[in-house]
Parts: sequence; C-alpha cells; structure tokens
Amino acid sequence: MTYSLQLYSVRKHLEKDLPGTIARIAEIGFTQVEPYNFVATAETLAQAFAANGISAPSGHAPLLSADQDEIFRAANKLGIETVIDPYIPAEQWQSAADIEKTASVLNAAAKKGAEYGVRVGYHNHAWELESQINGSTALEYLNSLLDPELVLEVDTYWVSVGGQDPVALLGRLGDRVKFIHIKDGPLTTNDVDQLPAGQGAMPIRDVIDAAASMEVGVVEFDDYAGDIFAGIAESLAYLKQGKA
Repeated sequence: MTYSLQLYSVRKHLEKDLPGTIARIAEIGFTQVEPYNFVATAETLAQAFAANGISAPSGHAPLLSADQDEIFRAANKLGIETVIDPYIPAEQWQSAADIEKTASVLNAAAKKGAEYGVRVGYHNHAWELESQINGSTALEYLNSLLDPELVLEVDTYWVSVGGQDPVALLGRLGDRVKFIHIKDGPLTTNDVDQLPAGQGAMPIRDVIDAAASMEVGVVEFDDYAGDIFAGIAESLAYLKQGKA
C-alpha cells in the first residue's frame, strides 16, 4: 500500500513557499503527493518534486470547466498519470438527466486524456451520496454511466458525512475505485473539525481493506485546527503502523 498527500491540505503554505513546503512534506516521509489546480504552478512543482524525490500519481483539475489540453499537458510535465475532477456542485446531482450530462462530459474528457496517456477520474463530496437517483446514490448512478477506462477517487469521509457506509459503498463500486481520500474526524460538515487518521470516527482500517483495487491512499485535510504538518505526520505514522 502506498500513500500520498493531497496538497490542498497545505495550500496556505504552498502559496507562501512552494519549494519549502514540498521539502517539508518529503521530510515527514511522503514520497507521493496529489497536486490540485496544478496548471499555473506546474513548472515550480516539477522542480520541487525533482529536488525532493517526489512523484505525483494523481492530480486534481477542473476538467469540466477549464482547458483540458492545457491540463493534460501540465499533467505530462508533472508525471501525473490520473487527472481527477474534484468538484461538481450539489445542484447538478439532483436529477438523472443532469448526472447523465456529467457522465457524458467525463467520458469525453477520458477520450481526450487518452491522447496524452492520462487517465481521468472523479472525486466525490457528501451531496453525491445524499442524493438518490433511481434507487441508488447519485454517485453510483454516475458510476453506471461511465466508460470502463474512467476511475473513481472515493472521499471516504464525505461518504460518511453524506449518510452512507463507506465500507459497503466501496464494495459496491468495486474495481472502479483506484484512489481513496483518507481523512478522519467527528463526521461533521465543519472542515476545521477534521483530525489525523485514527483519531476520529472513521473506520480507517476497514475502509482501506474494502478498497480492494486501490492504487494509492491519499491523506487529506480540508482544514485543521492544529499544526497541519503535525497532523499529516500523525496520519502517515498511523497508516504505516499497518493492522491494529
């Protein structure tokens, strides 16, 4: 099992000192990261990655609202093999017709990504699980419409906040899930409540076991009340402990 860090977790530090922040992440023990909105900073990120032995198997980018060719070219520069759209607003998950439109756009993006040797995926929030379409969650309805080459990155914390059992959901989604977001906390919508892995209400070990086709587990904090570098270090240490 390999672990990565979603760089959104340290966004404030990246804005002040990108090279220094990447170096600090490497010192903590991460060898992989997941960049977000990486087009504008691709050159600086590439230099920082090379200097610190960091790779980026996946990255987040707004595929449905930005220049896809530009995104895929930047992904190639950074060695990102899977580009994941991280956010489609809640109002677009309330009807089958809207989800069918989303699936169509994602399928088209996957075909364009293939021209660059890049795979395409989608990352959920809570609302894709709160909405029910044709007897299943909106996320599962989307899954049924995606072409085989697309993947899912399941944010397991937001699955729980959205009222679903993440272990059961991962079982239903099966091989489609190649990445998961690992975070912990009291399962509230208040981001600052989030905690290092193993310190909250999430069944982290069970979630990891249920993601049978997972390639990378991605540590993420949407926000954190404490020292974020201490928080990500504690999460990585917990995950490296293996089975409890």
